Amino acid sequence: MDADALDARWRAHLESWAIPARILDGAAADPWAHHPHRFGVRSDLAVAVSDRGPTMTRVAELLPGSLLDVGAGTGASSLPLRAQLTSLVAVDTSAAMLAELTVRADKLGVAVDTVEGRWPDVAPAVPSADVAVAAHVVYNVPDLADFLRALNTHARHRVVLELTHRHPMSWLGPLWEHFHSLKRPVRPIAEDCVALAAALGFAVQVDEREAPLERFSTIDELATSACRRLCLDPSRAPEVADTAMELGMWPVPRDRWVTVWWNV
Repeated sequence: MDADALDARWRAHLESWAIPARILDGAAADPWAHHPHRFGVRSDLAVAVSDRGPTMTRVAELLPGSLLDVGAGTGASSLPLRAQLTSLVAVDTSAAMLAELTVRADKLGVAVDTVEGRWPDVAPAVPSADVAVAAHVVYNVPDLADFLRALNTHARHRVVLELTHRHPMSWLGPLWEHFHSLKRPVRPIAEDCVALAAALGFAVQVDEREAPLERFSTIDELATSACRRLCLDPSRAPEVADTAMELGMWPVPRDRWVTVWWNV
């Protein structure tokens, strides 16, 4: 398949993850939302532990230098490299996430320029950098070919992506079937992103490892998250916890994290 066909297939697979209106209309909160506090905790841990898995290693190989972090969140993929950054530009759709990143960057003595908006819509306003990184973002990107092309044109030396092997909401499949009789999709998966990047002409290389973090620290945390993702009332958390235990979903197995990278 050529790049256009692979891009269309990626978009179609992502669209299949849409939550039916009959379920979404009953949601007490946005089931797709991400909370800055939870992301901030993970960023703090990444800074404290100085994890050097494949993604950090591939970025650090081209530093000291400038870094463009797209879908930066609160800085988990950039701030651990603070000592090697000559400049940092962080792009994210969430002003709250960027605010949390800025607080952490200030404490660490990292000068950061933030750009609020969706990539690649804001790309014309963003400077190039030695390395461009986008971690745990692509499953939110329907037009992946344009996203990757813009990363490639903004990186002087290397592009690095990190993503889970499967869609990050895949772990919820048994609960969707139990509570809503809804079977969730299987794709897209990391191999689909790799195939598209290769079809675009990038000399893609891939590293993989087990996720360094547990998804949840307690069954109660799982249940609270699952209620929101499943559009269930928060009061049903104990029922969700019991069901997860009955279905053998606790503890949740760690994801496989895939690092996709190429030199420009």
